[in-house]
Amino acid sequence: MAQKPWDGRFSEKTDRSVEAFTSSIDIDKRLYRQDIEGSIAHCNMLAKQSIISEDESSVMIQGLGKIKREIESGSFVYDDSLEDIHMHIENSLNEKIGKVSQKLHTARSRNDQVALDARLYLREESEKTIKLLHDFREVIIQLAKRHIDVIMPGYTHLQRAQPVLFSHHMMAYYEMFSRDTQRFCDGLKRINEIPLGSAALAGTTYPIDREYTAEQLEFHKISANSIDAVSDRDFIIEFLSAASICMMHLSRISEELILWSSYEFKFIEMPDSFATGSSIMPQKKNPDVPELVRGKTGRVYGNLVALLTIMKSLPLAYNRDMQEDKEPLFDTVDTLDACINIYIRMLPNLKINKDIMYKASNEGFLNATEMADYLVTEGMPFREAHGCVGKAVSFALENKKELHELTLNELKKFSLHIKNEIFDLFTPEQMINRRKVFGGTATENVKAAIKKAEKELKDEIG
Repeated sequence: MAQKPWDGRFSEKTDRSVEAFTSSIDIDKRLYRQDIEGSIAHCNMLAKQSIISEDESSVMIQGLGKIKREIESGSFVYDDSLEDIHMHIENSLNEKIGKVSQKLHTARSRNDQVALDARLYLREESEKTIKLLHDFREVIIQLAKRHIDVIMPGYTHLQRAQPVLFSHHMMAYYEMFSRDTQRFCDGLKRINEIPLGSAALAGTTYPIDREYTAEQLEFHKISANSIDAVSDRDFIIEFLSAASICMMHLSRISEELILWSSYEFKFIEMPDSFATGSSIMPQKKNPDVPELVRGKTGRVYGNLVALLTIMKSLPLAYNRDMQEDKEPLFDTVDTLDACINIYIRMLPNLKINKDIMYKASNEGFLNATEMADYLVTEGMPFREAHGCVGKAVSFALENKKELHELTLNELKKFSLHIKNEIFDLFTPEQMINRRKVFGGTATENVKAAIKKAEKELKDEIG
């Protein structure tokens, strides 16, 4: 059994069941790289401030490098009695270089150490997620460009409402995922604050140089309050919140792909390589990928609620409850990145059934608002026009016709304002291209939105 850092205080060895229960090594061992990186920066600072010698610093840094190589080669041995990755690395360093290793923890606590590791990890993962969202938004843009001439019904309440360009519909998701990108970018500002130097909760008496440590680890800000620094998990909660919103957007597009690929819609066809079949029904082609993304959304929501619940009543400063922050964080990072990645690969391979979408745009009285707007331009108040068209729709339903299938004489029964020119306005193309208001579905608008989005993505990289 490895010696505990606190053994001097206790007269009994830790019970094996307690060691197993309190161990987090199976979860937090993925932080080994950040832990070693933070320790090297801390070691350099201690030497710079003459708290330890340059020779001692050099020996410790070399030892830390060996530990990193052992972990990455798979030869490193883990032990529940050492609880977490921090104690594993500290114990291994002691075995490699002897007593000098015990100086590494000078002016540092596991409290500010674990907070540092979490920030280093989440900074890196946030940047990866931002890059994935960039690539995903590029996929959406290309899909919109490729199908700029496809017309589909737009929906409210899942009822056909007005015709829109399929590209306009897809660019709505571009806007959603752009906001997600902004949220993750904004979160980086608060992640990028170094807690190291706060020690357990009160700071340290050693003459450390926090600015130097921050510079080595490329942190832009130093935590202003030592108690807050070791007890803060807002930056993780904020990431989980941004991830939950992003997953909500992924779930919404998933739901639409599931609906659109159904036999009832037939708007799209999922690529065979991203679908599965049934174990009993030979005809089935199931949209399992979007279904799983939709399902995983609930898991990410659960992770956010879990950490909020863990933190909701903790007194300052550090409490062991906070060890439970890693599992929801790691699971959310892995789940979100996997979902974005699968969409980046799947979305370009969708088959868009243009003719079926167009046919649906000509059915269901999608030109009713167009007729009301026409009557307004002819001098009728909108509410009166609305009622007039409602009566025309009822008449058309009784006669099993669409509005554009009624004769001019039939339409004139509802208003003498109606002239033959109204039929020119009833085509889906006209209904779309007359909506030139900024943000509307007119083709020229959507092309401009795509061009603007392409520039935004290019500027993000540049």
